[in-house]
Amino acid sequence: MADDAKAALLADKKKRIQELKNRKNLRNQQLQLKQQHVPVETKTEPIDINSLISDIPDPNKRPKTPEIRDGTSHTGTTENDIPNNNANISFPRINRLPKLTKAKRESVDIKPIDCIQSYERKTQTDESAIQQALEDEKLRLEHEEEERKKKQIEAEEKKDFIEDEVKDNDDEDRVIQELSEDQKEAIINSRDFRAFFDRAVRIVEKAVCDTDVAFPYSGDGLDNMGDNAGEMLRLNRVFEDERWTSYRAITSFDISSKYPELFLSSYNNNTESVTDPEGVVLIWNKKFAKPSPEYVFHCQSPVMSACFARFQPNLILGGTYSGQVVAWDMRANKRTPIQRSPLSSTAHTHPVYCLQVVGTQNAHNLISIATDGRLCSWSLDMLSQPQDTLDLQIKSKPVAVTALNFPLGEVNGFLVGSEDGTLYSASRHGSKAGVNEAFEGHHGPITGLDCNRAVGQGDFSNLFISSSIDWTVKLWNTKLNKPLYSFENANDYIFDVKWSPINPAVFASVDAMGKIDVWNINNDTEVPVVSVQTSSRTALNRLAWSANGRELHVGDCDGKVYIYDLKEKLALPHGEEWKRMNETLNEMQQRITETPLVV
Repeated sequence: MADDAKAALLADKKKRIQELKNRKNLRNQQLQLKQQHVPVETKTEPIDINSLISDIPDPNKRPKTPEIRDGTSHTGTTENDIPNNNANISFPRINRLPKLTKAKRESVDIKPIDCIQSYERKTQTDESAIQQALEDEKLRLEHEEEERKKKQIEAEEKKDFIEDEVKDNDDEDRVIQELSEDQKEAIINSRDFRAFFDRAVRIVEKAVCDTDVAFPYSGDGLDNMGDNAGEMLRLNRVFEDERWTSYRAITSFDISSKYPELFLSSYNNNTESVTDPEGVVLIWNKKFAKPSPEYVFHCQSPVMSACFARFQPNLILGGTYSGQVVAWDMRANKRTPIQRSPLSSTAHTHPVYCLQVVGTQNAHNLISIATDGRLCSWSLDMLSQPQDTLDLQIKSKPVAVTALNFPLGEVNGFLVGSEDGTLYSASRHGSKAGVNEAFEGHHGPITGLDCNRAVGQGDFSNLFISSSIDWTVKLWNTKLNKPLYSFENANDYIFDVKWSPINPAVFASVDAMGKIDVWNINNDTEVPVVSVQTSSRTALNRLAWSANGRELHVGDCDGKVYIYDLKEKLALPHGEEWKRMNETLNEMQQRITETPLVV
């Protein structure tokens, strides 16, 4: 029993001590909150320490036993009879609490809730404000970067300026070393220098010769420009180059479809020099008054025919006397061909007098034909082997072709002229591949052949004309094997004939006497509308019309190219031109057959 009492006293003491500690901690927390300016209502009450201490029992005193009136304990024994068992028990020493003072009571007023500043969640996470801050920071960084770059550029410019000043000073003090003759020769013959010099010369020539400052607007001196100056056919310019055209005859003409101011002329060998290239092709520019060619190309064999690649205007195609088909590229810095066909039985082994590109942008071929009657179809990307070949023969004899032409819009049917004076219609493909029909009428080799290409109120694509050394030009219809009409005004060989590209009734011819005849069959079929004699009276062997029908390009046997301007009255078709053309053809038809011609 005594042990249980002691344990109860100790537990009660510990409980009271813990309560004192808790109150002390609470007091410290209240003080901390007050220092942080957090209004908290606290009310302190004085603690009666004496009462707390007096309540703690003294372990050295024995608990009193209940008294009994008769002086005996409830157990039936007296006080003296209870043995003193506590005499030998030692209690632990209890530490006395420090002396505490009474606390004062303080009252703190808390403000109403509407006076306390509060923050909403939206205000704390305003996205627009954050975005604006980011943009401001970005602008600031960009501005700093620009300032840094500006300062860096200024520093570099200042540095370059100082270096240039130092370099100029060094150059003034430095002695320029003279190049030796061998070094000069090496520079002049280098490929890069030649390319630069050639390009620079063309630019300077265009700038210097852009205008004719000496043109006689008063009319004085126009007589020297041609025999028919100021009339329906007037000489505009003459193109020649002493280095490349002297003692060479012009063999063909062609005009660029993409750049109308450019035209080419091909030449055979130089009869006075054995060291010059055998064949030459020159590209001339009508836009500028420069006397020299824009480009010069050559090969080892005389060029008998040449043309622009219609759908690849940078390519120049040529047929040679040896039978090779060659290609030059205006983009390449070289004058020799970039491609050549082989000299073998699979291609041509005879002179190639005729070349023409037929087809469309996506499907086109180069057609060549030689005097042995072999027609070859080529891809412009590969001239090592023809894609297709066709041998033109009559009664097992090859047709010696001297002229070739495809009617407007045709890629299969074509016309050829031969050395025996006969013209033939033929086809490239199909069951009728080869020669189909013969047109007899000339008594000498065919020198020129052209189909009517004028587009307007009527279709005259079945008409074609031919020239020959028999001094005549003949008009044909593909539906008849006899000529519709024979123009016999010439007094010498007629070397070429061409239709106007815009007027169906106008064509031109050139002859060996140096004469140009322009015909309009609606006006007269006996004599030409205009006839011009060149001053040199040299044989004219090739001609070509410009795409607008206002210019004639004429070449002679001395390598000169004459450009003639036609007046609008002669060149352009008038309102009744197509109707009159039908009437003229019907009259011609009635002379040779009783059935009228339907065009």
